[in-house]
Amino acid sequence: MNIQKVTFKNTDGLELKGRLELPLQQKPHNFVLFAHCFTCNKNLSAVRNISKALTSKGFGVLRFDFTGLGESNGDFENTNFSGNVSDLIQASRYLEENHTAPTLLIGHSLGGAAAIFAANELQNIKAIATIGAPSNTSHVENLLKSNLDEINKQGKAVVNLSGRDFTIKKQFLDDLKTNALPEVTKNLNKALLILHSPQDAIVGIKNAEELYKAAKHPKSFVSLDGADHLLLKKEDSMYAGELIASWAKRYLNLPEIETLNTTHHVIASLDKEEGFTTQLRVGNHNLIADEPTSFGGNDFGPSPYEYVSAGLSACTVMTVQMYAKRKKWDLENIEVHTSYSKTHAEDCENSEDISAKIDTFTRDIKLTGHLDDKQKERLLQIADKCPVHKTLHSATQIITNLL
Repeated sequence: MNIQKVTFKNTDGLELKGRLELPLQQKPHNFVLFAHCFTCNKNLSAVRNISKALTSKGFGVLRFDFTGLGESNGDFENTNFSGNVSDLIQASRYLEENHTAPTLLIGHSLGGAAAIFAANELQNIKAIATIGAPSNTSHVENLLKSNLDEINKQGKAVVNLSGRDFTIKKQFLDDLKTNALPEVTKNLNKALLILHSPQDAIVGIKNAEELYKAAKHPKSFVSLDGADHLLLKKEDSMYAGELIASWAKRYLNLPEIETLNTTHHVIASLDKEEGFTTQLRVGNHNLIADEPTSFGGNDFGPSPYEYVSAGLSACTVMTVQMYAKRKKWDLENIEVHTSYSKTHAEDCENSEDISAKIDTFTRDIKLTGHLDDKQKERLLQIADKCPVHKTLHSATQIITNLL
């Protein structure tokens, strides 16, 4: 996948840092916004694994650090839950202004609660997935119960969460109490997927039941059996990501992939807004051709000349291996490394013109097996007899008709 560093500002003008992950060899069909868990950051292994699973299915994913966490600016002790919701809205605006507005919102733990609140204000969001989310934002008080008296009396306290110290102010707890999650969930009117582990020791499974009851259809629940709250096992987080990707496609608009049909061996199709990214139907196979970014392309697929080089390489290994088998020679493996370029002509009718160049394929062959020198020499001769090699050397004609 393609990972880009991004920066945008929250409503107070502080810079928030994120990572935008894009799928390989295609433009994202939809963008996803990821809200990480309470006191976590964008680089939590679960967040990265879920994002990877989504990009493999063609989604673009923006994961970022909330104000005062990770690489983002600001002081965590001065933040609150409403600020997290505001950060998500600003992240959505960043995507809308620079790419395409996100349609899927994912929230982990308290980030799941923030995702539901933010989705209620974002018309572009069509579907929400929560992972280990609380049914009431005040559940955070359970994590802080040993410090509640100090927070209420002193206005703040240093709290150790997951081995790290955080300063929690009373305004954070007061803000949580003013946000009624069940009521917002009830009026959401968007597709909701609730993922939760029955073994979650931080946010109990009862929370998933309460969220599900509060939500309207379409709603779904999936048990992440055996997983911990942070989805620290790679198999758990990858499973969650793949599940979300499959579920979300039912509620999002995906571009229709046009089926290319032809009576010829190959058909190529290119829309004017696609640059050089060309759809191919080669026999029974769908492929993509493109140009490198240095030439103005997206590099979503091989260039036309790389396809020609690939044809020469493939034909060479097939022809040589077939000959060796017929001769019962011990050719365990053959590799053909091919490059294309235009080089100065050493012997052609325009050789006196130093600018004259001809198409040149450089082909390096590696033979592995128990072969003597004569066998190797003969196999190199056979390589020059492969059909594609002959085609490139022979006079050809291209008959063009207008359909």
